Amino acid sequence: MTDTATGTAADTAGRTATDASARTATGPAAGGAPAPDPGAAAAAATGAILRDTLSGAHRGVVVDSPPGAGKTTLVVRAARELAATGRPLMIVAQTNAQVDDLVDRLATADPELPVGRLHSSEAQPYDPVLDRHPSVVKSAKAADLAGLDVVVSTAAKWAHVRGAGPWEQAIVDEAYQMRSDALLAVAGLFERALFVGDPGQLDPFSQVAAEQWAGLSYDPSASAVTTLLAHNPDLPVHRLPVSWRLPASAAPLVSRAFYPYTPFRSGTGEGERRLEFSAPPDGSSVDRVLDEAASSGWGLLELPARHTPRTDPEAVAAVAAVVRRLLERGGMAFGERSPQPAPVTADRVAVGTAHRDQAAAVRAALASLGVTGVTVDTANRLQGREFDVTVVLHPLSGRPDATAFHLETGRLCVLASRHRHACVVVCRAGVAELLDEHPSAEPVQLGVEVKFPDGWEANHAVLDHLAGHTVPWRP
Repeated sequence: MTDTATGTAADTAGRTATDASARTATGPAAGGAPAPDPGAAAAAATGAILRDTLSGAHRGVVVDSPPGAGKTTLVVRAARELAATGRPLMIVAQTNAQVDDLVDRLATADPELPVGRLHSSEAQPYDPVLDRHPSVVKSAKAADLAGLDVVVSTAAKWAHVRGAGPWEQAIVDEAYQMRSDALLAVAGLFERALFVGDPGQLDPFSQVAAEQWAGLSYDPSASAVTTLLAHNPDLPVHRLPVSWRLPASAAPLVSRAFYPYTPFRSGTGEGERRLEFSAPPDGSSVDRVLDEAASSGWGLLELPARHTPRTDPEAVAAVAAVVRRLLERGGMAFGERSPQPAPVTADRVAVGTAHRDQAAAVRAALASLGVTGVTVDTANRLQGREFDVTVVLHPLSGRPDATAFHLETGRLCVLASRHRHACVVVCRAGVAELLDEHPSAEPVQLGVEVKFPDGWEANHAVLDHLAGHTVPWRP
């Protein structure tokens, strides 16, 4: 790392020679030959990442990953191999849930590996599931965890560690969700680092306006990875070329719409996953869109065009109706994980929204229908999670304008990439016209590279695809 850990958020797309290898791994090979087996392509990428991490000449390695490409699996494997070399390792995650998941995964994969969980001083600072692992040591003080092979905590907790380290190696998980000021606060604790994250997801959250720093080398609101690369352009950047979450019906659209310079492929082929229902359809628009999603992977339930309140009652009712019928009809998911179909139960279904009040309205609507156990949350909170089926309330549904918040590319990317089998989008008609009537009015800021694709481009790409899977809403 350089001593300066803040700077301009530069677009990582197309920066290194690994782009070419990523394209080879995700599309047809030269001369029209078939693309490599997805497992072989992923293994080759992982091998290159581990070589650079374990024995490379650079002090930092960056890994860009599409949704469901195995970021956590990579982090766990890298942590175990680094620990086996005897290097003290600290792992930085962005939330307590991410930390607990990593510790659980590490302890499960290697029960003999001593792992420290550095936590806060709150009454319930960690997930009780960690208590089942005798190799996991929990403490609110870094000194109590000294000498352990691996210590894991949040960036916020690491920022308050004093008198410990430096660790020879660090792994920063979900690094694109980390602001550069958070990286600066912990950079003195380690000598080398592996940064792993998804560049297509939501930008780091900031509670204060950051326009006054835009384009400056010390912009604290820029993401950790893009800032790091702005100051260290020669660091190796690798890309995981396969999404094991997204089915063959979804990966091409998500790749084209949100990752045009870093394409990826699905780990499964056409027909390897199926979604079927035990109960026959009743002829309603809800059942028709569910059948469309089951057969093609996508469905758009389109309500009449209208400007509505943010918690559009009709759209909320439509979302709740889709979820209820999905569960009533006894969905069964067929896939590569098991020769036997798995029931699509409530815990395998999620509803995604743009705003918390929309999520609250959907929860209330589901409760009124007697539906429980379904995850309903905003895109921010659904990042990193995976479900069999998702139902999405489109961020621009019923809106009279297209604001920067609702057009943020990462928000739609997260909502459209949580599913393993099918995604149903609920939206009012007229979004394409709304986009055309509200061209970008964001100020041009010197020194800030334009993100591509922007919200207009990504929304149009998704809407164009959904046009062939549209069912009009009939209450």
